Amino acid sequence: MRILPPHGGYENLLSFQKSRIAFDATMKFCERFVSLRSRTHDQMVQAARSGKQNILEGSRASGTSKETEIKLTNVARASLEELLEDYRDFLRGCGVPQWERDSKEVLYICKLGSKRDLSYELFREFIETRSAPVVANIIISLIHQTNYLLDQQIRQLEQDFLAEGGLRERMTRARLATRQKQASR
Repeated sequence: MRILPPHGGYENLLSFQKSRIAFDATMKFCERFVSLRSRTHDQMVQAARSGKQNILEGSRASGTSKETEIKLTNVARASLEELLEDYRDFLRGCGVPQWERDSKEVLYICKLGSKRDLSYELFREFIETRSAPVVANIIISLIHQTNYLLDQQIRQLEQDFLAEGGLRERMTRARLATRQKQASR
C-alpha cells in the first residue's frame, strides 16, 4: 500500500493548460492595451498568474495534502474569477458587449479550446492581431472554459477526499495493514 499516491502531473490537466493560455494571452493583452503604469495592468497579470500557479501548486501538494490541493485549486478558481471581472470591466469601459454564450465567436473559441495539444499558439494570431474588445472576449471565453473545468475538478477532489481521506488516514490504514500482516505470520 502506498502512503503517498502519485501526484503532480499538472501539465496534463486541461484546466492548467487553459489557465496557461489565459495567462499568456493576458500578458499580451496588457502589453497591447493596458498602460504599464496602470494598477489594472499589474492586477490582471497577477490574477492570471495566480490562476495558473495555484493549479500547479495544488497538484504538487496533492500527495501529502488533499486539503491543500482543494484549497489551492479553489484559489486558482477565485483568481480567474477576479480576472474575468477585469475583462468585463474593460468591455463595459469601452461600451462593448460581452459575447453571448451561444454566439458563433464563443462556439469557435470553444472548438479551438477542444483541440488536443492546447497551447497559446492556437490563439496567438487572434490575440496579437485583433482589436482590444475582440481579444478581451476571446480571453473571457477561455476563462469561462477554465473555470468550468476547475469547478469539475474541485467537485472531484471533494469526492476523492470523502472516499480516500487525507494523508493521516492513509498512513493509519497502511500502519494497521502492516501490523495485521505481521501478526498473521
